[in-house]
Amino acid sequence: MQEFKSVTEKLSTATKTLFSFEILPPLKGQHFEHIQQAVEPLMTFDPAFVNVTYHQEEFEYKPLPNGLLKKKTVRKRPGTVGIAAALMYRYHANVVPHIICGGFTREETENALIDLHFLGVKNLLAIRGDAQASMKYFQAEPEGHSNAIDLVKQINALNQGQYLDEELLNSTPTDFCIGVAGYPEKHAESPNLQSDLQHLKEKVAAGAGYIVTQMFYDNQKYFDFVKRCRAAGIAVPIIPGLKPISVLSHLQILPQSFHIDLPEALVKDLKKCADNKAVRQLGVEWAIAQSKELIAQNVPVIHYYTMGRSDNVLKIAQAVF
Repeated sequence: MQEFKSVTEKLSTATKTLFSFEILPPLKGQHFEHIQQAVEPLMTFDPAFVNVTYHQEEFEYKPLPNGLLKKKTVRKRPGTVGIAAALMYRYHANVVPHIICGGFTREETENALIDLHFLGVKNLLAIRGDAQASMKYFQAEPEGHSNAIDLVKQINALNQGQYLDEELLNSTPTDFCIGVAGYPEKHAESPNLQSDLQHLKEKVAAGAGYIVTQMFYDNQKYFDFVKRCRAAGIAVPIIPGLKPISVLSHLQILPQSFHIDLPEALVKDLKKCADNKAVRQLGVEWAIAQSKELIAQNVPVIHYYTMGRSDNVLKIAQAVF
């Protein structure tokens, strides 16, 4: 059986900037082959790791004949653990499943971690996750975690052999390498940059071994973020995350959904595009320029958000790796 490495191990032995990417599990009712065409071309670039997102269950309300509403639970993209296992089996990929707070109790989280440990998964990305679509604010499950730092603490405790059942005898420690999210332009819910930075520092102190950033389109935002982190005593690797713009509606969606700024030069060029095909090509060109500048500054890895389609990330990888 192949021994997979932790992300931090991979980075410590790297002699150049590495490539990684994130995928979404297929929609319910679809098969692995629905994402295989997106994954397979990118595997030729020997990714340092492949992130697999997790999507919290949602609620729908169906009208009944008596006029009342019936609450129905919906999982649109189940299968994070299964897809991670499939990538390990088919491609020997170093996978990083996302572990989220939303929708899980602490015991359910522990059981999921045990399953991943049995599979031989070495790496996790611990994030709080978004609020459900029907809710304005994030709400934790009863007996669940409200913040990513508590999730990091639970994973790190398991790494020390500390399970929720304190009476267990001869408990086996796990060996997860824990990644967390960082926000060069501040998390939307943080009151200011300093508060956000302090929260990140606490996650690292709780056991996080590396940071992957939210998307950004101005590299200076990333460079400034790294400087602030280092000045605050955060010494772990900070991996830049890039998402190529692919449709014109991203002009509104990205700033609203992710609370990021788009450079004026990019905005002007996007407005000149005749259709989304031109937008997608511009997104590729912009990301290539970003990637080359980041590589020139010796970033450890560049992580790409594919959102289920990889033709644009493939073009970027071909140009810079």
